[in-house]
Amino acid sequence: MNAVEIEAAISDLAQQPFDPAEFPYAFLEAFGNKATTIKRLRSGASNKSDLGGVLQTNNIHIAVADAGAVTQTLEALKASPATTRAKARYVLATDGMVFEAEDLETGETVACTYEAFPDHFGFFLPLAGITTVKQVRDSSFDIRATSRLNRLYVELLKDNPDWGTEEQRHEMNHFMARLIFCFFAEDTDIFAGSGLFTDIVAQMSARDSANTHEVISEIFRAMNTKQAERTTASIPRWADDGFPYVNGGLFSGSVAVPRFSKIARSYLLHIGSLDWTQINPDIFGSMIQAVADDEERGALGMHYTSVPNILKVLNPLFLDDLREKLEEAGDNSRKLLNLRNRMAKIRVFDPACGSGNFLVIAYKQMRAIEAEINQRRGEPNRPTDIPLTNFRGIELRDFSAEIARLALIIAEYQCDLLYRGKKLALAEFLPLDSENWITCDNALRLNWLSICPPTGTAVKHHADDLFGSLLDQAQIDFENEGGEIYICGNPPYSGKGKLTPEQKEDMQLIFKGRTKHWGYIDFVGAWFLKASDYCLATDAVAALVATNSIAMGRQAPTLWPIVLQKDVKIRFAHSSFIWSNNAARKASVFCVIVGIDGREAGGRKLYENDLVRQVGHISHYLTAGEAPLVKAVGTPVSKDVPEMILGNMPNDGGALSLTFSEKHQLLFESPQGGKFIRRFYGSKEYNNNIPRYCLWISDNDVGCAKKVETISQRLQLSRAARLKSPDASNKKLADRPHQMREFNEAQSHSFIIPRMTSERREYLPCGAVGKGAIISSQAFAILDSSYWSLSLLLSKLHFVWVATICGKFKEDYRYSSDLGWHTFPVPVLTDKNKADLTRCAENILLARESHFPATIADLYDPEKMPANLREAHEHNDEVLERIYIGRRFKNDTERLEKLFELYTKMTAASPSKNRTKRGVS
Repeated sequence: MNAVEIEAAISDLAQQPFDPAEFPYAFLEAFGNKATTIKRLRSGASNKSDLGGVLQTNNIHIAVADAGAVTQTLEALKASPATTRAKARYVLATDGMVFEAEDLETGETVACTYEAFPDHFGFFLPLAGITTVKQVRDSSFDIRATSRLNRLYVELLKDNPDWGTEEQRHEMNHFMARLIFCFFAEDTDIFAGSGLFTDIVAQMSARDSANTHEVISEIFRAMNTKQAERTTASIPRWADDGFPYVNGGLFSGSVAVPRFSKIARSYLLHIGSLDWTQINPDIFGSMIQAVADDEERGALGMHYTSVPNILKVLNPLFLDDLREKLEEAGDNSRKLLNLRNRMAKIRVFDPACGSGNFLVIAYKQMRAIEAEINQRRGEPNRPTDIPLTNFRGIELRDFSAEIARLALIIAEYQCDLLYRGKKLALAEFLPLDSENWITCDNALRLNWLSICPPTGTAVKHHADDLFGSLLDQAQIDFENEGGEIYICGNPPYSGKGKLTPEQKEDMQLIFKGRTKHWGYIDFVGAWFLKASDYCLATDAVAALVATNSIAMGRQAPTLWPIVLQKDVKIRFAHSSFIWSNNAARKASVFCVIVGIDGREAGGRKLYENDLVRQVGHISHYLTAGEAPLVKAVGTPVSKDVPEMILGNMPNDGGALSLTFSEKHQLLFESPQGGKFIRRFYGSKEYNNNIPRYCLWISDNDVGCAKKVETISQRLQLSRAARLKSPDASNKKLADRPHQMREFNEAQSHSFIIPRMTSERREYLPCGAVGKGAIISSQAFAILDSSYWSLSLLLSKLHFVWVATICGKFKEDYRYSSDLGWHTFPVPVLTDKNKADLTRCAENILLARESHFPATIADLYDPEKMPANLREAHEHNDEVLERIYIGRRFKNDTERLEKLFELYTKMTAASPSKNRTKRGVS
């Protein structure tokens, strides 16, 4: 379950009559516990409570208290030996009137009425396996509001299916935006009276909901009619009183409202009962945007970009500079005025703005700086000079675009309330302006200069109006003469395997004439290229979030030479970090942030975790200094490093490989066939010690092998499978059905290297297999090489190189012999170096053996890696890294910088080696 689903379940529980016997089980069920888990707790099989309550190991100890004894019961739960033994994180006590709980890990507590406990559902999210960052805990209201709005949306579409069609989808989305504004306005005194909208709907609409749509429509009509015109417009008195003229396009046009069922009317009133003063427009919008998307609704409330992550983009982009200038200005009135005037002309442009969270946070941060300027100048109640028209966005989805503008409107009001007080905030909030600064369209098909042009340029693009018509661009630009433009955002990441036909067409159009190999590039790469073009045409700076794959593998040398065109360079970058959300057990995404511009002046900054370095240049691999474009080669660039090959590819329809049982069946029927059976290893078989076998038949032995009936039948199947293949080369293999495409085997031993490895691992799970073992095409192989080569493969240095140069497939690192191994720069090794490294490799293998029968997968789980194995790897790293620089490297960035330096020297000295050899990638 996700957080929104949990909130809905908890809210339903609180509204039901309190049942002391059932409450603990219903509470746990609301947090996603399965029926089988609840059944075991009921039976006592897993319930270890010593207080007559319900105790779930590692989670929570719940007890229903006697009336008035909740606090005493909670203390008893905390003191319970059973609570300690079960390592329960939470204790909870309630009598159906009072509700108290404590997080024993953090010491945080909850104490409220029973009816109010759903307000604290975020406190208990770890019960559902959701790791709660502070952002989630602080956004409990937004999750509750999203949950209820979603229920209303779905219920309305049940009774108004035509409102869900393409023709009326915009009208439905616009209706939802109007409702959100009304809920916010009635709780913040924008309407005359707290809860006015909800109360009027409750009073004037029939309980059977027959006229609910008419009542809401009249309220909307009133807010689109000026006070002086309301009598003529026949606005009813109950709609006239208290509802101001709003306009600004929000209530203009059609005031049609979908029909409400009794359930939908009830949902509407429940939404209105929430305290909408708590709304966080910077994250609420991105949560709610899934409401109107059928495909995304299952992840409702899961997609938000946390404020700290957004600030990783905005701070180095321009906010840090503004704060530095504020610090420099001190109390100097003239400098403060210059800074305020500068800020009034700054434009923030998000060409993939979603629900506007980047724009909202940029606006709020700038208003905070402006408020400090006004305070220092003795002008605390001064109107803002920062116009919303300077915060511009493009968004493909209609509803998200609607919410983006609404979120900015709410943010503006909240900032006025905070910095100027309620009286002034209310006095200047209405009527709303009609400027359109969020364009609903495909950003990759638009000229961004027409959406956010340099000053003095008339608007060229007219998209569908949002809340009203476009203001003439020259009007907006007039007071922005000499202003700065900053592009920011978090565009969609989709890799080439996940692109829709429309997205593929977008990519073809964007990269036409730039590269034919756009298939290597993630979808986000198109935004980088558009941003680069924009920076060349203006003096803008752009910073976008992307998955770290754009700075890895074949993508890096394909994308960045195009993006870093002419004078465009990387201004700053955040190295790979986790961009997590609040979904239970959802894999985190590893992202980077890359800032680009065409400016010569100014330093370049590299951010790693909480550290920042000033550097002279940032490479396309996001390392300090110049980095070469690493390209695949057929033979190693380093002296003495052995060649790596792809394992043997069967292409046989499965005829030449055998499972454990098939092997024994063959031997039972034909013992003489044993001489043709070998152990067969791919990555999966090696890592998990899965027994798999293959037929290994030389040309000299094929006649003898065919005399074994079972083998003969398999060779016939192999031939038939190859003849059916549409691949011409596979059809040729039908002439030798007894052999795989390759016929490579070691004389003494082989090193096996997996083609894919988990991003969670710290080392490549390579290893050695003995004579007679055959390596399949699901792994790479080095045949009959010295063991110092294995030391290199098992090093952190090599892992970092592979992670950067080879890149990823989905969530795993993808190995490549011609890109990862043959390019790996190794200094000239002395005999002593090789002997030391050989001992290191042997020590790692011995450490593994000491944990038999643990598999490689078990041993290289980073959370379970045995101490002696980790120690052997650490020693191997130390020995190898001392060969490179005489000491351990400080971090992975330093490792990469040294490797790039060495690679550049090697390839410059041996250009002839940069030839790709077939069959090794």
